[in-house]
Amino acid sequence: MKRAQLLLPPLSLYIHIPWCLKKCPYCDFNSHAFQGELPEQAYVDSLLADLKRDLPWVQNRELTSIFIGGGTPSLFSPKSIEKLLAGISEQLHFSGTLEITMEANPGTFEMEKFRDFRHAGINRMSLGIQSFNKKYLLALGRVHDDTEALTAAANVRAAGFDNFNLDLMFGLPQQGIDEALADLRAALAVEPEHLSWYQLTIEPNTVFYSKPPALPEDDLLGDMQEAGVELLSRQGFSRYEVSAYSKPNKQSLHNLNYWRFGDYLGIGAGAHGKITLPAEQRIVRTRKIRQPASYLEHVDNTLAGSETISPAELPIEFMMNALRLSAGTEESLYEQRTGLPISDIAGSLQRLRHAGLLKKENLATTDKGYNFLNNVLAEFMPDEHMPENRIPLAPG
Repeated sequence: MKRAQLLLPPLSLYIHIPWCLKKCPYCDFNSHAFQGELPEQAYVDSLLADLKRDLPWVQNRELTSIFIGGGTPSLFSPKSIEKLLAGISEQLHFSGTLEITMEANPGTFEMEKFRDFRHAGINRMSLGIQSFNKKYLLALGRVHDDTEALTAAANVRAAGFDNFNLDLMFGLPQQGIDEALADLRAALAVEPEHLSWYQLTIEPNTVFYSKPPALPEDDLLGDMQEAGVELLSRQGFSRYEVSAYSKPNKQSLHNLNYWRFGDYLGIGAGAHGKITLPAEQRIVRTRKIRQPASYLEHVDNTLAGSETISPAELPIEFMMNALRLSAGTEESLYEQRTGLPISDIAGSLQRLRHAGLLKKENLATTDKGYNFLNNVLAEFMPDEHMPENRIPLAPG
């Protein structure tokens, strides 16, 4: 493939804290139920050492966002989080609009702890609610109940956060449309700025995969999502990504950087990163040692591996992120972020536009294309990975 000018994109930082109170039966993340005391201080020290080794990849960029995910990061004390953020600020330059998000689950904090997280530097909270219905919380194996969910959401606001996200699922075992909408209404009542509302899916290496629950049929799931999107729209929430909804100017800056194929450092057990190296005309994926105990033991070298994304894989890597955005991206961003000329995929773009799945003015799906996103993305897959059951693009 020909090359275009590969430019340095914005830089974010992802921090993984892998411990939780209990492993949920649907969860395929790198999370581990802990016993005894958490090794907070040792882990924070390892995270800062991990970051120091990654500094050559910063390439004089400022940090635009930080996301602390898990696991359940709110199990850590505010003092540990404050130490972590202070240590990061000593190594990296923060942008003036730095967004610092931390995930939290109901039942892992109290009101005072929320205020202390805010004081430590967290300016955006993401609450893993999943449902406000006690029946579904039990089915999902959550450690909190419906009362704790509502209390936690109210406490976020009372603690001074003016920007927070709620994570909710739909398509839960034997769930109907009315119950899914009731969850959304409960979420709207606590007035979050952002909602992540996504379908429960069964992933390999989970309890639900070996013992799958009875989930709603596809037609019902479609009706459920359509009704939910309409409700959220009436309440002033814009669907700016497949499963992300926000009030005006409250999109997740960290996730927007992912979807616009930006760079991110990943530190912590099992964390992944993506780094652009313009001088070498390549983009690399990084991953850190996955098991927490091994990560802590190998403090001098936590890198488990890195791979260069091949030119053949770059089109699908870019599109599977960018086309999740309802507004898509400008065509020039494709060349800047991949180093490949847009002419290399001109045939695919023409076919998709002729089929009414892609807009003509930029890299964005039409409403029809958004509903058949997997089919659109298949057009950019390397030939050896093309699905056998790929649906041909019909004209018009």
